[in-house]
Amino acid sequence: MIKYALACDQAHEFESWFPSSEAYESQRKRGFVTCPVCNSGKVEKQIMAPAVGRKEKSEIQVAPKDAQPMAIISDKERDVRAMLRALREHVTRTAEHVGDRFAEEARKIHYGEADQRSIYGETNPAEAKALIEEGIDVLPLPLVPDDRN
Repeated sequence: MIKYALACDQAHEFESWFPSSEAYESQRKRGFVTCPVCNSGKVEKQIMAPAVGRKEKSEIQVAPKDAQPMAIISDKERDVRAMLRALREHVTRTAEHVGDRFAEEARKIHYGEADQRSIYGETNPAEAKALIEEGIDVLPLPLVPDDRN
């Protein structure tokens, strides 16, 4: 296992473990390495001093084969997660869930073909971009990992 110091394009710093450098590169290219604070996929390795020490083979700790990448977050990052979680809970409590019909319903509302109301649902990135280009105000609803992560 290899521990990397990482930072996203928003300057959030965190650490994560990977089975190998190849595993890190593969996961990063596939978009699986994301910032635990802002969920940005623009993550890069930071300069990190190697941990060098002489240990007997019996003293060397090896991570389990089923270990997953993890990060330790600060109190500030926990507060941001709490705010994002509160936002998500507010939207899901007060808006109508339209599922995969989100883009269709957003257009109907925007063009006056349906009653004005708050909605949330799912769409793909290309469709979300098209909505924005049409002048329809949409925002991604953040997914926040639970407190155990």
